[in-house]
Amino acid sequence: AVKELAPELKFRQRFRILGLLHKGKSADETELKAWAESPAVFRTKKLLRALPIAVTGINVLCIGLVVAGILPATFYGIVWIGFVAAGFSFTGRITKIQAIYGKKLQILSTYAGLLRLMEKHPVQSALLKEIKEEIGGEKRKASHAIHRLSKLMDELDQRNNVFMYIILNGLFFWELRQIMRIEAWKEQHASDLPRWLTALGHMDALNSLATFAYNHPDYTYPAIIERTDTSTGSFCFRATSMGHPLMNRNTCVHNDIDMEKRPFFIIITGANMAGKSTYLRTVGVNYLLACIGTPVCARQMEVRPARLITSLRTSDSLNNNESYFFAELKRLKLIIDKLHAGEELFIILDEILKGTNSMDKQKGSFALIKQFMSLQANGIIATHDLLLGTLIELFPDNIRNCCFEADITDDGLTFSYRMRPGIAQNMNACFLMKKMGIAVAD
Repeated sequence: AVKELAPELKFRQRFRILGLLHKGKSADETELKAWAESPAVFRTKKLLRALPIAVTGINVLCIGLVVAGILPATFYGIVWIGFVAAGFSFTGRITKIQAIYGKKLQILSTYAGLLRLMEKHPVQSALLKEIKEEIGGEKRKASHAIHRLSKLMDELDQRNNVFMYIILNGLFFWELRQIMRIEAWKEQHASDLPRWLTALGHMDALNSLATFAYNHPDYTYPAIIERTDTSTGSFCFRATSMGHPLMNRNTCVHNDIDMEKRPFFIIITGANMAGKSTYLRTVGVNYLLACIGTPVCARQMEVRPARLITSLRTSDSLNNNESYFFAELKRLKLIIDKLHAGEELFIILDEILKGTNSMDKQKGSFALIKQFMSLQANGIIATHDLLLGTLIELFPDNIRNCCFEADITDDGLTFSYRMRPGIAQNMNACFLMKKMGIAVAD
């Protein structure tokens, strides 16, 4: 679907511009669905349904009698004023309904235009065909229906014109008739409205992803391995020359990844500022892009989708009375619970258990990774703790050690940002402290 929409620049621009004509709010969809599910107020009462017909019939009869000279005009005037007064008895409830839902339903005119645009646009991919079927396919049911509702709401707004309101209400009980026509629309289409709104949201999202693909013609679409394909093993994530999409193309350093079994973990060690965290983000962002159907910042990628779960930016919370360490434990507990529930996860962790002392952290990290292995998990862990690299002795076929080095040459510090095999050898904290004039004991 993304591939198909990417070159459709005119369609995507029209869709975006039309959508921007009404600046909606995030709660609009929920409130529209609530309106669709709310019960009718007036149409449920047979007497109220008959009133507009009866009032219209009496008015036609009286006008005919007045024209024929049988009925005095003054008498008809009294009857008409009575109808106007009676019509006011419904005004309060109708005003309340209009106040709650009127502004929300006004956006439907914009939605009708978007749906019409979707209906007219020819599609080929299975997902786009599925979305188009959700809105009525070639019959254009959704756009016609929502346009009709929008028109009914606009007509109801005529009640704000006092002169028109009095005349129409006196002649036809127009206000009551109009609100019941809206309720009739709801009875007919209320069950379809949530589905139409969801289809509209899906198309909006796919257009955004297609715009991303259009803006990055140098990116590559990944090869997606279906879950039913067991020939490549239970997990696969390979990429060559993978970079971070948000970094400058001229300075971004690209690295590879190769994981093709379950369980399997890459343990990354390295100095400060050497590129560990950036690499984790590069992997995470590209993995997510691949799983949602967009091209990735890599020369080549092959992936079998699993749920991505990370712990990169855990923070404490004064409001919830949570320390950083407790917040991190909650995140790790969530991961363990999902693994116990049988979910297939791809886990990315940056410096686990850094909220506690080094001895405790090391012991806990060893236990956590062993548990990950027993639960058939896959992932990447970045750490400053070089001893975690010794886990390869326990799991020689399921752990790979990689590192990002800081090279100290001629009293200077250089970074290649290239991932290398093995455990990091150079640490740079003391070197940097000395360079900044902070005394460090030899």
